[in-house]
Amino acid sequence: MAEPAKDTLRDAATVILIRRDGPGPARVLMGQRGEAAAFMPSKFVFPGGAVDAADHALAARFAPPAALGARLDIRAPAGIGGALALAAIRELWEEAGLVLARPGDADARAAAATAPGPWRDFLGRGWRPATEALDFVFRAITPPGRPRRFDARFFMADAAGLATGPEAFEDIDHELSHLSWLTLPEARALDLPFITEVVLAEVEARLDAPSGPRPAPFFRHDGGRSFFEAI
Repeated sequence: MAEPAKDTLRDAATVILIRRDGPGPARVLMGQRGEAAAFMPSKFVFPGGAVDAADHALAARFAPPAALGARLDIRAPAGIGGALALAAIRELWEEAGLVLARPGDADARAAAATAPGPWRDFLGRGWRPATEALDFVFRAITPPGRPRRFDARFFMADAAGLATGPEAFEDIDHELSHLSWLTLPEARALDLPFITEVVLAEVEARLDAPSGPRPAPFFRHDGGRSFFEAI
């Protein structure tokens, strides 16, 4: 498959996994991108990446809750929400070896026989993607002129919903190294992309006031200016 043009805007999904076990403060999972990466080399980021054709192919079968899907469709192609939710779960598994899923699902095993490649092994183990565990918290579009551009949606999810343990970093594709569970101050001390710093502030606000619904900030660019909106 041909690589997209450098300025092509690609839909993407990122998972901010929250770990609350133990007596200390909440921690987030982060890893470091390789120094040769075309996008954000050497930066510490959350697991995530571009939506691919396999995510679109399974979006209807493993659809997210209606309310989540509707929010993800705002100012976006209709029906994109299902593919975004699946991409978030797939990227978490591929980059960190962690499985946000309901185990022992017969329908998932049945779907594995005809599932596109990236999903065949996941579903074949009886893991049903837990799209209901995702909370849409942020959206950001990479500014024009960057080597890669993404329309990225950020999801929070509780590590308690993992089908595997939070330290089970296996079967990873090595796109991220130094995977670690970090407190928010520890995360802020790392070499972070600007947008990751902004997202961490939103994560902190949600952890401090988790009871009420919050709109998701949308960071975008138009006419040489940057904007924050709420969606």
